[in-house]
Amino acid sequence: MGDIKLLDEAGARARIGELADVLADCVTGGASVGFMAPYAPADAVPFWEDVAAAVGEGATLLFAAERGGRIVGTVQVGIRQMPNQPHRADVKKLLVMERERGRGLARALMTAVEAEAGRHGKTLLVLDTATGSPAETVYERLGWQRAGVIPDYALYPDGRFCATTLFYKRIGAGA
Repeated sequence: MGDIKLLDEAGARARIGELADVLADCVTGGASVGFMAPYAPADAVPFWEDVAAAVGEGATLLFAAERGGRIVGTVQVGIRQMPNQPHRADVKKLLVMERERGRGLARALMTAVEAEAGRHGKTLLVLDTATGSPAETVYERLGWQRAGVIPDYALYPDGRFCATTLFYKRIGAGA
């Protein structure tokens, strides 16, 4: 299994190229994560610059999974919420490069997410994922609860409609 690191803003900015490679690999592989094909690493740079800024503002936690000193997976947690939701955080963009899947990186990233979100006082995590995707199975195995499915919520990178499954998980004091 790889090493999991929580990146600060400087760390995120220093590794934008690697993060861009991960995102481009996932989009090219068909993941419905907000971007359309064709999608190259250079296309991902502005997205990661925005993420790095959000990390610097304390709005987002950014985790990276490394293997051989390179980032091969990542996930974000939106911890800044509205005043009536201080206990909740949004898990965003769990991404693992295709060649690295099946090695426990998603589990390791999500374990780190739960621990760090708990340290930030969060007791409820929420996320959405493409219905029928391998990620849906990962979340179920990790104890996430299905809240429902929204048809035609987004598009796959090739332009087909994609239903989205909403999940939640209680952690820490809220479990």
